[in-house]
Amino acid sequence: MAIPLEDKFNDIVGKSMRGFKLSDSEVAEKAGVSASAVQALRDGQWDEAVARQVAPVLGLKTAALVESGNESWQPKPIEIEGFAQFNTPYEDMTVNSYLAWDQSGAAIAFDTGADCSDMLALIAEKKLTLKLILLTHTHGDHILELDRLKEKTGAPAYVGDREPLDGAESFAAGRSFEAGSLKVSSGLTWGHSKGGITFVVNGLSQPVAVVGDAVFAGSMGGGGVSYGAALATNREQILSLSDDTIIASGHGPLTTVGEQKVHNPFFP
Repeated sequence: MAIPLEDKFNDIVGKSMRGFKLSDSEVAEKAGVSASAVQALRDGQWDEAVARQVAPVLGLKTAALVESGNESWQPKPIEIEGFAQFNTPYEDMTVNSYLAWDQSGAAIAFDTGADCSDMLALIAEKKLTLKLILLTHTHGDHILELDRLKEKTGAPAYVGDREPLDGAESFAAGRSFEAGSLKVSSGLTWGHSKGGITFVVNGLSQPVAVVGDAVFAGSMGGGGVSYGAALATNREQILSLSDDTIIASGHGPLTTVGEQKVHNPFFP
């Protein structure tokens, strides 16, 4: 079953308003609409005319926000040999983890999700050897199964040094990793968390960026630490990649850099 988009239009509006620290009345005054209309939009009542007025005030791409409200865009399905996505339930949502491997069977895990059973089953089925566990950030849904995954595979774990974690070796963004023919670079994409890391995997038929909660298909993670830093580092480290780069997010479906340049409201 296809994984649905992580955010709806009201999530996008709410994230931007919180990021800019704007109230309903402040947005309404700038957009030329009523405060009640802004509140209704934020509460999930779709009104395209209001959305078109509000989008520029919130730094959002109008056409992409309208697509979200009209539910008229979905990313194209993506399959790539040597790369698997695992989607596991966590509280009232689902979370993704990933596995990449080469023809020799050398594999890398990215995050653990809330249940690594399917990942372990695939490792066993394909007779893979897990060489590395790379963590995008340390929010609980992304690292819940770290101890189990390490115990079952013997693989070492690594995490960005802005978010040190027991059981994982800290590293500075910019470090490279290798497993077999897979080569992975790392870049700092903070703002949603204080030390979020994006890992770019080369060695498959297309480059893959495992981005954690930095960017979602049609949205992005909330800028809980710094909205400005999230916007800036997402542009610098993710949207600067080639258009065919697959974006593997912490929540929601796979997408590509090319799709997000067009369809992500946060990057006009």
